[in-house]
Amino acid sequence: MSKGSKTRKKRQGHLNLHKKVNWNIGTVIFFALFIYIVISLVMYLTADHITSYQVMSGPLSKNQVYTAMAMRNETVVRSETNGYINYYAGNMTKVRKDGPVCSISQTKQKLQKRDLSDSELADIHTDVSKFSRYYNQNSFESVYDFKNSLGESLQNQSITLQDAKDGLPVETLSSDIDGIVVYSADGMENLREEELTPEIFDKKTYKKENLKSGEKIHTGDSLYKVVTDDSWFIVIPISEKQASRLESKKQIKVKFLKDNESETGQVSVLATKGQLYAKIAFNSGMIRYINDRYLDVELVTNTKSGLKIPVSSIVKKDFYTVPAELLMKNSDNEIGFFKEIKDKDNVKTEFADATIYTRNTPENSEQELLYIDTDALKKGDILVNTDDNIRYSVGETAPLLGVYSMNKGYAVFRTISIIDQNKEYCIVDSKTRYGISQYDFIVLNGNTVKEKEILY
Repeated sequence: MSKGSKTRKKRQGHLNLHKKVNWNIGTVIFFALFIYIVISLVMYLTADHITSYQVMSGPLSKNQVYTAMAMRNETVVRSETNGYINYYAGNMTKVRKDGPVCSISQTKQKLQKRDLSDSELADIHTDVSKFSRYYNQNSFESVYDFKNSLGESLQNQSITLQDAKDGLPVETLSSDIDGIVVYSADGMENLREEELTPEIFDKKTYKKENLKSGEKIHTGDSLYKVVTDDSWFIVIPISEKQASRLESKKQIKVKFLKDNESETGQVSVLATKGQLYAKIAFNSGMIRYINDRYLDVELVTNTKSGLKIPVSSIVKKDFYTVPAELLMKNSDNEIGFFKEIKDKDNVKTEFADATIYTRNTPENSEQELLYIDTDALKKGDILVNTDDNIRYSVGETAPLLGVYSMNKGYAVFRTISIIDQNKEYCIVDSKTRYGISQYDFIVLNGNTVKEKEILY
């Protein structure tokens, strides 16, 4: 082989080598990135993940909502003749004994129209806004109740007792008793407690009749209803477990979801035909719900409120306990402790500032103890009260309950004082010294971290 051929082959080999190297750089980078991603993914999947929980304020659990039946002292007045009825008393208005409520004539009356004043229009606007705010689509019958009550407040067609009597045969009907007039009936006005059954609480079968339909009435038809007493009560079907919770109570607060108003009533438990019922009696608020037979209510049994945290976040931490009489002030008016320091053959005192997490007087003891972080002092430190010549050797410890705060990016122990607790959550005092506040972030599983551990 000639010398020139060998030279050409060498050059060709160098060129091929360079080409391979240039092509492999991208591959090496790709594989390096791929390996890095795989390692990072494996480390992420196998590492312990710190889950946070945001502290919120509220009760331990939501109060239960029930469908209640309202029971009142109600009397339905029926017609003794045929004819056309004209009403004078407004719906849900008070009537006195012997006061005129309506009249019956043989001829249908023509009602006079009139314009509304500005004040009447303002009242109507207020009524419509209030109804719209609390309207519940599950109780559509309330629309008809509102329509009737609005018709009363509009009074755009009015007839007076004198107008009805002028030249016409009219039978005027007056109330036999004092009370509040209601122009609806549902056939449950005379229902007694011992007649209650679970089927009665099925609202799907419930029917209510509007007595101001404008149609001709006949003998025996219902004309109006009179509620004669401000005292009333509601009944709620309950289980044995719910009954045991209520039996220890004399009073209970009830929130009515119709308008978010509340009443406090006397509570008792009834047993009728194998079913338990909660009976809650009130002396006020009846007129607000006088048109309602069924009411969605919330029994306010969870009255304790505070900061709600999960039980899994709670940890224990040991603190040095130091008698309160060792707490002193230095020349700069700072509060802390004086420690004995040995300097060769001399003993002197040195001021030590320490965070006091809480104060506590143990049972069967009159000595108040201060709980000091174990990082602030050391076991065996001698604390002295130079005024009273008291010496104390640091060493006794006691635990405090707390959680780890994540607000600073690392675990910080915060003390808690439990108010109420169930299996999953507890309510803690929001005013605990060195405690937590609403909207703080804490570690969900407290036992998975250590204090001062960097979390993110």
